[in-house]
Parts: sequence; structure tokens; C-alpha cells
Amino acid sequence: MLAPPIRSASPAPRKAFYAKPYVQVLAAIVLGVALGHFYPELGESVKPLGDAFIRLVKMIIAPVIFLTIATGIAGVNDLHKVGRVASKAMVYFLTFSTLALIVGLVVANVVQPGAGLNIDPASLDASTVNTYAAKAHEQSVTGFLMNIIPSTIVGAFAQGDILQVLFFSVLFGIALALVAETGKPVVCFLQAVIAPVFKLAAGHLARAPLSHLGERVKPA
Repeated sequence: MLAPPIRSASPAPRKAFYAKPYVQVLAAIVLGVALGHFYPELGESVKPLGDAFIRLVKMIIAPVIFLTIATGIAGVNDLHKVGRVASKAMVYFLTFSTLALIVGLVVANVVQPGAGLNIDPASLDASTVNTYAAKAHEQSVTGFLMNIIPSTIVGAFAQGDILQVLFFSVLFGIALALVAETGKPVVCFLQAVIAPVFKLAAGHLARAPLSHLGERVKPA
């Protein structure tokens, strides 16, 4: 008896060129620059769109990190693998962070972004930058490592400190893996929460083009 033919799944319809997210973002950047150049007052009036988008992204960063890290570690049976993955991730983090700093220094000194803009340096508020510079100068390696440990769990999420959230997520994931069967209901709950959180993140990213409409560039 011949087996019935298996129907191959129909391929997903390809998105139109203009529907691709990166195309929309690039188009919004160009539109935002043109709007700020020719109509600076109008460009400034739509700036809250970009500010709102940044706030929405910051709002979901900590939950996404906690859910993915905690459930990922809890689902690993061999914790030695977690240690190897964590060490590799730390090496990658340090390597690419150093590379990003080098690229930033090269771009800042060679390209000099912002040069030629119609901006009066005297009107800029340097107090905020001075605060960060003073903190970076005074902070030692020990102080940096101690700052990774949050004073409270809620404080790490409330302040949006990514390193503190990551630290707690790793410890919580390891604890869930160690309690095994007892922690399965917690793992199932966190995995169920991941779906709506990722749906929320996808909805924010779909609105990314709107964040560039408030870009304002004045002619020199």
C-alpha cells in the first residue's frame, strides 16, 4: 500500500520591500533629517515620538533579560555547561566592548560628528557630563564589581541597572536549576510570561521608524 504523498508546507509570503523594518527605519531617518533641516520647528514638535520610543525600550529591557537568562539557565541540566557559556559570554562582552570603545574613539577624533552644526557650546549643560566623568574617574575595579551586586532585587529593576539585573538573573536561574522538580512551576510560569513580553517587544520594534521623525538637524 502506497503511503499518501506528504504535502510540503507552503513558503511564507515574502514581505514587500517597503514593509521590511530596516527599510522603514532608514526612510524615517532620512525623513527626520529632512524635516529637521527644512522645518526645524515642526521637527522639534514631533521629538516626543522619539523620546517615547526610547522610554518604551528601556521599560522592557530588564524583564527581557531576566526572563531569557533565568529560564535559559534553569533549563540546562548540566551547570558546568552554564559556567563554560558564562565564561565565553564574558570574554565576548569584554572583547566587543573594547572594540566598541576603540571604534568610538576613532570616529570621534577622525569623523568628528556634530562639527558644523549650528549649536552654541555655551548653551549646553555640561553638568550632566561632568557628573558621569567624575564617577568614572573615582570608581575603582573593586567598586565596579561591588556595584554589580544590587542592594535589593526590586531596586535593580526599578533603577534599570542592566548589570545588576543580569547578576540576579544568573543567580536566580542557577537556583531554579538546583531545586530541579520543585522549581518547575516557577520555570513554567516564567516561560509563559516570556510570550507576551516578547510580543510587546516586537510591537515596540515595529514602531522604531517613528522614533527617528524627531531628529533635528540645523544647517550650519
